[in-house]
Amino acid sequence: MEGLRMIDRWRYLAVTATAASLAACSVGPDYRPATPSDLGVPSAYSDGRSAALNPAELAAWWTRFHDPMLDDLVTRAVSANLDIEQAQARLRQAREASIQARANLLPTASASGRAGRNFDSSAPDTSSYSLGIDADWQLDLFGGVRRSVEAARADEAASGYDLASVRIAIIAEVVTNYIQLRLAQQQLAIAENTVRYQRDNYDIARWRVQAGVAASLDEEQARTQLAQTEASLPEFRTSIKNALNRLAVLTAQAPGAATAALETPAPIPVPPSDLAVGFPADTLRQRPDVRSAERSLAAATARIGVAQAQLLPSLSLSGSLGTSALSAGGLFDAITGSLFAGISQILFDGGARASQVRAQRAAVDGAYAAYRQTILTSLEDVENALVAVSSADARSTQFAIARDSANTSAIIARLQYQAGMSDFLTLSSVETSLLSSSNSLASSQAAQALAVVQLYNALGGGWQTTDRNGSDG
Repeated sequence: MEGLRMIDRWRYLAVTATAASLAACSVGPDYRPATPSDLGVPSAYSDGRSAALNPAELAAWWTRFHDPMLDDLVTRAVSANLDIEQAQARLRQAREASIQARANLLPTASASGRAGRNFDSSAPDTSSYSLGIDADWQLDLFGGVRRSVEAARADEAASGYDLASVRIAIIAEVVTNYIQLRLAQQQLAIAENTVRYQRDNYDIARWRVQAGVAASLDEEQARTQLAQTEASLPEFRTSIKNALNRLAVLTAQAPGAATAALETPAPIPVPPSDLAVGFPADTLRQRPDVRSAERSLAAATARIGVAQAQLLPSLSLSGSLGTSALSAGGLFDAITGSLFAGISQILFDGGARASQVRAQRAAVDGAYAAYRQTILTSLEDVENALVAVSSADARSTQFAIARDSANTSAIIARLQYQAGMSDFLTLSSVETSLLSSSNSLASSQAAQALAVVQLYNALGGGWQTTDRNGSDG
């Protein structure tokens, strides 16, 4: 009975201390998020396209290119990319750090047991048994531990948003390399088609020289033009190979057979024309890097309280329960225990702890500046992307006109040269113009698609359908 009363007294003191600890205030400033107006965020983008975004379109924006092979690449990259796996591991570390911080709110306890046999030649052998429990608790009177828990949770959230940032960057890189692959394939096809025409032109020029109806200069010019175009083929093949290798690595595969299906040429993906960008304030919610910076600011603010708590007294409780007996059956007949409370206060440390508070306030100032800088950069990214979209659209329209005109001119020039109505210099000039305008049109079409990639990346699309664990949600 005495042992039970001892346990009850110990339990009562622990509950009372817990209530006192929870009722205590937390030193340091309470974090309150700034509003968009506080941060100087404009109400609309300068482009004038501000309109409500379709969340589903933003979350899976690459599907708007309507390219099943691209969709499959993105799916594989999100599930297997090694940069994403590293970010997931960092998130798990941050989650464990949060658990460890919360554990500091609770007491620590350890148990010990001992059993022995005593031998004495002059007396009967005896046995001894003992059990003991020791507990220690640092009470969180001024909320320093609670502030550390608050900071750890904010760090965990920031790591989750960092994972989202890695994910949207990987998605954008996959789509970008896919577009560059299709561009290089199209440019290779244009060059190979041009080589076929130029080889015919060279044969005609050589026949005309042999027939004595043209100067040998025509043959040499035709040979020069053909060789220059053929020299561009290896460069396009290299670009294709590089894009294939990069896509393989992005999907966590070794280059080679993994991308064999992509070696078959396909058109450059056509981007959607109906683009909505939402409002600047939306960007603060959509961009994970902005949200990560905000959580980092919250964590830094909480750590001011952690530093301030070090300036104040600390109270600790410790206790023990123990029992011993000569037989195992008698272990709980008599239980002894003790309870101790201790208080400590740093009287002099050369100003180290006060300096830590000032240093943490400086860290908050830096985190706030970083938060604002991230916001401004995100708005800049959207504005630049909007300009890129408009510019690419305008250039593509004009290059389409130029290519059609150059193609018509080339047809006429070939017929005239074959009929002996013009010299090869005229034909060469027209063929060169057609090759240039065809490549420019292909590049502008790719630029249109890449500008849309840039825009959706700037808007923070691509992570909204997944939770911060990296699993579908």
